[in-house]
Amino acid sequence: MEKLFRIKRYDPEGGPSPGWQEFHVSLGPYERLLDGLIRIKDTIDGSLTFRRSCAHGMCGSCAMKINGKSALACQTLAKDTRGTVVFEPLPAFPVIKDLAVDMDAFYEKNSSVMPYLLNDEPYLLNDRYYLLNDRPGPERERPQSPKELERILDQIKCILCGCCTSACPVYWADRDYLGPAALVKASRFILDSRDRAGGESERLQKIAGAHGL
Repeated sequence: MEKLFRIKRYDPEGGPSPGWQEFHVSLGPYERLLDGLIRIKDTIDGSLTFRRSCAHGMCGSCAMKINGKSALACQTLAKDTRGTVVFEPLPAFPVIKDLAVDMDAFYEKNSSVMPYLLNDEPYLLNDRYYLLNDRPGPERERPQSPKELERILDQIKCILCGCCTSACPVYWADRDYLGPAALVKASRFILDSRDRAGGESERLQKIAGAHGL
């Protein structure tokens, strides 16, 4: 099928104002929109800039605004679009070039909620007790029941693509707001049965502040 791609272009070295450019691309119905963008870059205009990596919905690199919605270009099939397909960079993030945005602040917010297991309890291995970090090499995993795991399964699925935060009106109004992705990442560890941060932890204080929950 012949698809018309309308892409918002911005080159910081070419002027202050972004503009639109259209490309005609041939795609099979089960090809992804990402395939079309790659085809444009490889055969029509090598200056087109966007991010991509795994192309299988696992890394989140190809997040962008497609037909008005934040989405992954690798997860959107040609057959599921009608008419002109409009591509824009993710909103709320500074644009570096074309469809590539600066996500440093996004990653900093996710790091600020301490997205790692906090547990300094000793564990038993070969009839000896060890603290979590007192010896090199792999550590024995802490047990967790299937029911306990079920509480955090949805949060674990987050791939940090930034779609939810870029589409959040609260984040548009307050760039210091942690955003939904950071809150999901925090809840993944708050609800983890193995975490021992506690109710007065720095993590909880961070998300309960003025720019959190």
